[in-house]
Amino acid sequence: MTGRLDAPLKVTGRANYAMDHTFEGMAYGYVVVSTVAHGQVSAMDVTAAKDAPGVIAVYTPFDRLDLRTPPISPIMGETWVPLRNTDVEHYGQPIGFVVAESFEQARDAAPLIDVTYDEKPALLSFDDGLASAEDAPESRGNPPQIEVLADGVESIEDVFAEAPVVVDHTYRTATQNHAAMEPHSAVAVWDGSELTVYTGNQGSNLIAVEIAGALDLEVSAVHVINPYVGGAFGGKGRTSTPAFLAAAAAKALGRPVKAALTREQVFTATATRAATLQKVTIGADPDGTILGLRHDSWSSTPMSRSFVEPTSHGTSREWYATKNLSISQKMVPLNIPPTTFMRAPGEAPGSFALESAMDELAVALGMDPIELRKRNSSLAPPGKDLQWSSKHLDECFDVGAREFRWSQRRPGGHVDGDWLVGVGMATAMFPALRFPATVGITLHADGTAEVATSGADPGTGLLSVMSAVGAESLDLAPERITPKLGDSQLPPGGMSGGSTATASVGTAIMLAASEVLDSLVALASAAGAPFEGQEVTYADGLVHGDTATMPFGELLRAVGRDSVTATGSSSPGEELTKHSFSSFGAQFCEVRVHRLTGETRVSRLLGVFDGGRIINDKLARSQIKGGMIWGVSAALHEALELDPDGRFANGDFAGYLLPVNADIPEIDVHFVQYPDTFHNAVGARGIGEIATVGVAAAVANAVYNATGVRVRHIPIMIEDLLVD
Repeated sequence: MTGRLDAPLKVTGRANYAMDHTFEGMAYGYVVVSTVAHGQVSAMDVTAAKDAPGVIAVYTPFDRLDLRTPPISPIMGETWVPLRNTDVEHYGQPIGFVVAESFEQARDAAPLIDVTYDEKPALLSFDDGLASAEDAPESRGNPPQIEVLADGVESIEDVFAEAPVVVDHTYRTATQNHAAMEPHSAVAVWDGSELTVYTGNQGSNLIAVEIAGALDLEVSAVHVINPYVGGAFGGKGRTSTPAFLAAAAAKALGRPVKAALTREQVFTATATRAATLQKVTIGADPDGTILGLRHDSWSSTPMSRSFVEPTSHGTSREWYATKNLSISQKMVPLNIPPTTFMRAPGEAPGSFALESAMDELAVALGMDPIELRKRNSSLAPPGKDLQWSSKHLDECFDVGAREFRWSQRRPGGHVDGDWLVGVGMATAMFPALRFPATVGITLHADGTAEVATSGADPGTGLLSVMSAVGAESLDLAPERITPKLGDSQLPPGGMSGGSTATASVGTAIMLAASEVLDSLVALASAAGAPFEGQEVTYADGLVHGDTATMPFGELLRAVGRDSVTATGSSSPGEELTKHSFSSFGAQFCEVRVHRLTGETRVSRLLGVFDGGRIINDKLARSQIKGGMIWGVSAALHEALELDPDGRFANGDFAGYLLPVNADIPEIDVHFVQYPDTFHNAVGARGIGEIATVGVAAAVANAVYNATGVRVRHIPIMIEDLLVD
């Protein structure tokens, strides 16, 4: 199985990321951030900074760069542009930009700026903010509150009042940082009125639109290049502060500018995953049939109210069959950095609450957790008429149970010396989506083909997928395909996010291949061509006429062409009116908890996934394993902690806990493959996000099985388990 095409370049250090680009006359920028959590900048004395060695310019809200607010993105919402005003809404907010002859000179000059604040009280505590919580805006096409009730039922409370078995608990998840290896950075170079920006992102054409809007340029005048992205996970879906500032400063100074956030700034000057509080109530019959489900969710959001974490909408709205459902989604505005998409936004924290509650229901019923989930499997989301296009979740449960040896599970776990051993499981689901995408395919006279789109490969393996789907669609060996991406001047490929890239770009590749082969056949039979007037077909890289066969490259040379090019575009369409779409999975986990210290170790981890057709098994397993590691990290490690001043007390890689190799066991991944051609022509659904979903709940459920202690928040800490 083919691995990552870009792996040799990456492991040998030959892949050029944004910060690797250097130009003659380069200047270096350093971002200055606020040291208060709320208020206004009333003055900034930059005299000492300007006089510091090597300093070229200092920009502030009082002497700011020429930046505007771009149009609102239909995907990402409103874009925050730095230095637009003097308002401070969170600690670490960018308020200045120092440009110098070297990075070190810019960095050393930044603390010399004397900033005066009109400081205001900051709202930092999630619990304090609950009193001022607001209904969330529409999320995924859903209003903030949804209620589905059976005929004759007046309220969800009536259902719970009559249900023989009820579980009703509150769950919490922590704020997380994307913590990508590559900090947000950019290099900006002007050539007359045209701008080139090298910056890691999840969709170069979308970033070009934002930068063009901020600088009042035509989009065609902005060239964004990002062939390599050092991790993103939702955190590079929009233009970064360094990209905006470097582009504007390079224009003002007439020389290239390079800028990057420090690791500490990445934790405050970029967005995070929201913290959540979720209340889940489930009423059931003694046989496990769910009679009613209520999932109320609150998520943190910045004062701009720019994002809501769709926890209840992403899980309870769709996962289980019930005639009575109540969903609500509220946001808690705080003086915190922005919140945004992070791997499995909504489903990752939402599944912790829902799947923990399902485990608690199974315990209350004395029922196997897998059987409970099977009994309540849905043919369609509650209250919706559109059935799932292809759902094989029960098979995921069965394969997982067999491979994990679930039948050996003991209700109270077992003891191995000083270690308490337990197992847990959880459902995983994530919507199967597509974004608009366009791909260009060029057949060259040397017998090779180029498949190109502007989309990004932030470590997902999209480059390799493009090669595979291109080879299949053109009936060529993969080594004859050259995939190109990460360039806004290529056909617009949309965003690499939401587990959409393979379905979106892959479908566009198939359409482009059909178009370019039609053009090739037309050339072959045209007047003066080798197959003039003949019925021409194409297969295996060969053009077939009535009496002869010719490689397509030879044909192009024969008709005097260097190449032939065509594009194909794909967008969501009528399929959305016929089916509901999702990927499905089952997560299984074994933990070992030391009975004296509370130390918790994940000793086994297994996942089974129904993601449609798997294009590249090796890459798919890599994606799944990475996502499952994210789930373990959320369960046992990650939490950003605010101090009383609004600063993250652990806002760096030294204090922000992340798993290392010793924390992760061998991960066992299985696929049940049923191509979903209702969703797209390729038959593939997304798998990058679903891998994280349900893992934290499976870990928490295993901890309960091992210890009898139910922990309803993540991360689970040692002190949570130091009980008699």
